[in-house]
Amino acid sequence: MSAVEATVFIVPCLLAGLAAYALCKKVDVYGALTAGAAEGLTVVLRILPALIALLTAVYMFRASGAMDALTALLSPVLRWLGIPPETAAILLIRPLSGSGALAAAGELMSHHGPDSYVGRVAAVMMGSTETTFYTVAVYFGAAGIRRSRYTIPAALAADLTGFAAAALTVRLFFGM
Repeated sequence: MSAVEATVFIVPCLLAGLAAYALCKKVDVYGALTAGAAEGLTVVLRILPALIALLTAVYMFRASGAMDALTALLSPVLRWLGIPPETAAILLIRPLSGSGALAAAGELMSHHGPDSYVGRVAAVMMGSTETTFYTVAVYFGAAGIRRSRYTIPAALAADLTGFAAAALTVRLFFGM
């Protein structure tokens, strides 16, 4: 039996083992499952307004043309940092929306090619940064935290570091 064939049995064995353990401990599995589902729904209801506001802001930002203007404004600074200006859309959207940044990266790769310098930088940027505002909205909303204090500035600084490191890493490993 190969390793790939063995992985097919991992989930069923894990579930069976969990059920056997619950039986030994006399746990009401169905009751625990429904209680967990109910708690999950209350978390969803608590974070839904923040997510709707965030997604609305992202779409308004793109549709208004503000992203294009900000991209043009940031181009000299990005060149100075060693980041290809073409990736500015990812830099601006990634902290807000993972799917929006994925669409921007897809556009870049279809225009420049996935093996181009810009395509590689875009791919590494996608893997080395986080959807900061989405993550903060979800986790802080679920935990009931109202003030983020230093979280947003620190996370945005980490994102900027990730963007610069992505460009540097691609340049070091693949050249321009």
